[in-house]
Amino acid sequence: MNNEVIITCAVTGAGDTTGKSHLIPITPEQVANAAIEAAGAGAAVAHIHVRDPETGKGSRDPALFKEAVDRVRDSGVDVIINLTAGMGGDWVPSDADPAMPGPGTDMVGPEERLAHVVECLPDICSLDCGTMIFGNEKDLYLNTPVYLRAMAKITQQLGVKPELEVFDFGQIRLARALIEAGLIDAPPLFQLCLGIPWGAGADTETMVAMKQALPDNALWAGFGISRMQMPMVAQAVILGGNCRVGLEDNIYLDRGVLATNGMLVERAVEIIERLGAKVLSADEARKKLGLNKK
Repeated sequence: MNNEVIITCAVTGAGDTTGKSHLIPITPEQVANAAIEAAGAGAAVAHIHVRDPETGKGSRDPALFKEAVDRVRDSGVDVIINLTAGMGGDWVPSDADPAMPGPGTDMVGPEERLAHVVECLPDICSLDCGTMIFGNEKDLYLNTPVYLRAMAKITQQLGVKPELEVFDFGQIRLARALIEAGLIDAPPLFQLCLGIPWGAGADTETMVAMKQALPDNALWAGFGISRMQMPMVAQAVILGGNCRVGLEDNIYLDRGVLATNGMLVERAVEIIERLGAKVLSADEARKKLGLNKK
């Protein structure tokens, strides 16, 4: 069991959730306020996406990231900033010619995927360790080994710690290859992402098996989406890991009750403390993760 737990709050994501809950942060100001709210509730880390303020759809515009990050930093609230680097890999085959991109495709190279990370220099950024299907039977997320190696090298040079997001067992193997190639500084940080169609399931057996597949020196957290968010909080802590909650992964506090990010963090804090563990502050989490305050 992990007796000193880091809570990450993924405050908005890029998914099509804005029509399902009016509490989803959309503008940079709302995203920043959500990160600040989550920190006040007990989250040491804020995992940040941004959205187009006009459409509400996920965006990779560096200016939107910079505004959100600057607002968090200027607030004086102590929270570790973790920016997504998962945008720019969406591929939708054209109906007319499957070899060509269709509507909804947003495919760019490693440098452009990390433009906002170069601009903002967060403490952490995510690296999605592979290619997969995210729910919709037509959409693909593409991240080749060549791209991942390039992105790992850039983050290493920037001094930004990569959070290796893994959605199945093959992605753990790919992440380990990056580590063995010297592209990920020790200790590696993993996020076990469970329950996303069609990745690994959000259940005890899967989390145990994925945890056992990690390098011995790995730091790790895990999460489940939707109704499995809070069960996976408890499961991760019991297995020795940290946890993630937030509106990116689940919009409900209870059945039919829409949540804010602060509510979800408060619920996670309650679970962790009832298990007899301590929730770490941002400063304590930096020491555990080997980060310097920025």
